[in-house]
Amino acid sequence: MPTITTFLGYNDRAEEAINHYVSIFKNSRIHKIVRYGEGAPLPAGTALTIEFELDGQPFLALNGGPHFTFTDGISLAIAVETQAEVDHYTSRLIEGGGEEGPCGWVKDRFGLSWQVTPKRLVELLASDDKAKAGKAMQAMLQMKRIDLRALEAAVGS
Repeated sequence: MPTITTFLGYNDRAEEAINHYVSIFKNSRIHKIVRYGEGAPLPAGTALTIEFELDGQPFLALNGGPHFTFTDGISLAIAVETQAEVDHYTSRLIEGGGEEGPCGWVKDRFGLSWQVTPKRLVELLASDDKAKAGKAMQAMLQMKRIDLRALEAAVGS
């Protein structure tokens, strides 16, 4: 049976990025770093690949050069329960030059997009009560960082 692992390609800052991510998420660690040798496209000693996990989810990162860039078409979604978690992950991910985007989207300083999404938001958007779902959508569209208290007030919960 094949294994599917998320593969993240960086120009030359994979090790810095992975160390940052591992510091943010509990139960995370680096398993293995393979480094470039002499005569490689990047300086000897630079990480070539990094096998790591974030809260038990496996990933593989590569320093592949400047043609490796991220787009908003791919993001990593973080399902959270509380406003404290929304604030923690958003703040940590934008540290050092990242930015908040609309509707809970975050771009970290390495260019990788994340979605910090409260489970309650997903519940409200999927509600059988179409009026409530619509109010939740309209409230979310006005937010950058999702504000659970404002969201609940908007839907009248």
